[in-house]
Amino acid sequence: MFTGIIEEIGKIQSVTKGEISAKISINAKKVLEDVKLGDSISTNGVCLTVTNFTRSNFTVDVMAETMRRTNLSILSQGAEVNLERALKVGDRFGGHIVSGHIDGTGRITEFKKEDNAIWVTIRTDSSILKYIIPKGSIAIDGISLTVAYVDEEVFKVSVIPHTKDFTTLLHKNIGDMVNLECDLVGKYIEKLINFEDKKQDKNDLSENFLREHGFA
Repeated sequence: MFTGIIEEIGKIQSVTKGEISAKISINAKKVLEDVKLGDSISTNGVCLTVTNFTRSNFTVDVMAETMRRTNLSILSQGAEVNLERALKVGDRFGGHIVSGHIDGTGRITEFKKEDNAIWVTIRTDSSILKYIIPKGSIAIDGISLTVAYVDEEVFKVSVIPHTKDFTTLLHKNIGDMVNLECDLVGKYIEKLINFEDKKQDKNDLSENFLREHGFA
């Protein structure tokens, strides 16, 4: 479990690709202060398990499903990534509940300056947009942000200078891919409603059902 409050920007040291998976080593400092084997570190919003570490870097294995669903598949040596350690019980909860399980990706289509903030527009699929609401929470490359606008094709967030200085988001270019994780609440509600609908359908003993099965 994470909060979307980025602790530092790491740099990719190496990427060793398998047939459809990868082993990635990342240079870091702060997230290594109390690291242990098996710890979870959010890397561009993706929950990854530490399989090896030194004083200056850590290594993770990235499975094929993660490569397909996230922008980790396009990372190369020298690329910067947002890093956050898993939440400790008792820590301040500054962002929102972030699981580290990416729903999909989007593409940056516009940066627009407004006084001290930058508006970022991201285009993504309708399968993701349906979970995004104005003033709701969204994790973009692991960064907890508030949705300022959404329609049938894009959504927008407004980014303050602090986010520019301590994350990779405003270092990106138009067309760059970002990882997206929607708020968990909407997905749970959708699952519950669909489950109840299907359950109701099964319990609906209509006249046609009875006739088809020889009871009428």
